[in-house]
Amino acid sequence: MLCLADAIFIALACLAALLVRRDALGESLAGSFIVMMRESLVIFAIPTTIYLMWGFKLYRPRRDRSMLAELVQVIKASLATIIALVCVLFLVGANPVAGWTGNANINLWGMRLDEGRLQLLALVAILPVTLCFERFVFRIVLRALRRRGHNLRHVAIVGTGRLGQICCRTLERNSWTGIQVAYFISHHEHARLNTTCCDRPVLGGLAELNEILERKRPDAIYLAIPNARSNVMPNVLRNLERHPLDVRIVPDVHPRHTPLSMVVGELDGMPILSVRESPLQGIGGFAKRILDLAGACVALLLFGPIMLVVALAVRMSSDGPVNFRQKRVSLGGEFFDIYKFRTMLYVEDEMHPAQSRPHTANSPANSPASWTARNDPRVTPLGRFLRSTSLDELPQLFNVLKGEMSLVGPRPERPELIERFREDWRGYVLRQHVKAGITGWAQVNGLRGDTSLRKRLQLDLFYVRHWSLGFDLKILWLTLFRGFYHKNAH
Repeated sequence: MLCLADAIFIALACLAALLVRRDALGESLAGSFIVMMRESLVIFAIPTTIYLMWGFKLYRPRRDRSMLAELVQVIKASLATIIALVCVLFLVGANPVAGWTGNANINLWGMRLDEGRLQLLALVAILPVTLCFERFVFRIVLRALRRRGHNLRHVAIVGTGRLGQICCRTLERNSWTGIQVAYFISHHEHARLNTTCCDRPVLGGLAELNEILERKRPDAIYLAIPNARSNVMPNVLRNLERHPLDVRIVPDVHPRHTPLSMVVGELDGMPILSVRESPLQGIGGFAKRILDLAGACVALLLFGPIMLVVALAVRMSSDGPVNFRQKRVSLGGEFFDIYKFRTMLYVEDEMHPAQSRPHTANSPANSPASWTARNDPRVTPLGRFLRSTSLDELPQLFNVLKGEMSLVGPRPERPELIERFREDWRGYVLRQHVKAGITGWAQVNGLRGDTSLRKRLQLDLFYVRHWSLGFDLKILWLTLFRGFYHKNAH
């Protein structure tokens, strides 16, 4: 049914692109059915798109997978279809394939395009939108039906401990999946009679596994066996080979040890569960770098005159250099020199902002490291203004151009602070799975200066886990309204 729905909407997208072309030429959509199918590329687009969607695994059950991931795959398959059509038209010719002569030219925004290029351009915009709309509606309707008790799949959970209970409650909470837990099987050899787990019956233990599955066959089975009983896993998997069931393994890894998304891979038949890796590997990191370069160049053009005025004001307001450099830590624990406009009486004092003492150029080497305190007397009047408006951060655009920082990411910390926090705050160094940023999710939510480290860490790890290019653009947009002036900036 889903394949048929996809074919219908692919055909509608192709006809819509043909309508755009004919409307631009002042022609009607009238014509024979065969001619319309040919000119609209329907007979090529439908099998090509469906084959690519199958290749992108869009015809597999997706009960426990996110809708956003499916829509991303739909967009990839749609764009791959356009590339395939362009290749066919180039190799065979537009006239034999689609009947396009290329004689009719259309003026679009000052550009002259032939009829075929305009139709393909329209198809590039229409096909992904149409298929995403169709899949979105399909999933919404399907999820609504499952919440009402239709189209259900009944599963069994092997494991009655903490992990099994978490598995059951998670499936119960996400009723849109249509997955219902029918019963439990204990991860011990035997279970007491008439016992329950999460209000579901426990039908027996591992010794009765085959008998239970023969007597009451589920649609799938979830293995939630705790690490203390991990030695029984090979025998359980061997027994399950006798039953035509879908099998899923829930690893006994506490969420606090996996703050980043887990990925399952395979190397020469060996399964690999990656519980921690940078989200910026591959095309994602490349796209973020392009955004950083483009954004930094635009920002330097916009703020360049302001930076010159600020530099002149810093130089005239107090002795010392205009810029301030300090060691910070970014992606993968790499050190770099961060650039800022100097905001204190002496640059050396900014290395030890926790101290309130007479200001000399000689700072003790054993001074404790911390953030700058509110109303720190070493901050100059101009520096206080620069900090409150975040104008002192503008030179970090050069760090972005050098690739040491990103426009968006967790704020970079000093090495000595990281050494302290990595022991006291679990997961603190996981912020280094992405580049440090000028602005970030914590900053646009008001967590700047001497604010709660716990909340800041939570927001930073949320950003790392849920990173996307769209998330970066959202943070940059919010920075325009929340990122420059804030009462916590000091």
